[in-house]
Amino acid sequence: QVQLVESGGGLVQAGGSPRLSCVVSGRTFSSYAMGWFRQAPGKEREFVAAISRGGRSTNYADSVKGRFTISRDNAKNTVYLQMNSLKPEDTAVYYCAAKETSGFYYSSSYYSAYDYWGQGTQVTVSS
Repeated sequence: QVQLVESGGGLVQAGGSPRLSCVVSGRTFSSYAMGWFRQAPGKEREFVAAISRGGRSTNYADSVKGRFTISRDNAKNTVYLQMNSLKPEDTAVYYCAAKETSGFYYSSSYYSAYDYWGQGTQVTVSS
């Protein structure tokens, strides 16, 4: 049983820089490419960022490129999303997701590619 637990969300002022964490348990974390997605009220879930198994390959949505950074610590079974220069439009529930893969440089921006999901953490950005 693979479990993903996000933390680090909350109420943040515009321009703030919170860091989200997602701890993965149950299987070998380094076997998973990881992704962050978000869903705002009334909108579909959208891709935010992804990282390969070893952390050498990353990709980002255009809306967060240059502001957000995804990283991982395989020794701690944790993936992070450092969010800088937050805007009110970043308000959403943020989800981490895991994709088991043999591809060392594999990462995906597609929702359907991922096998496991966390329960989400709310990030609310006040103006």
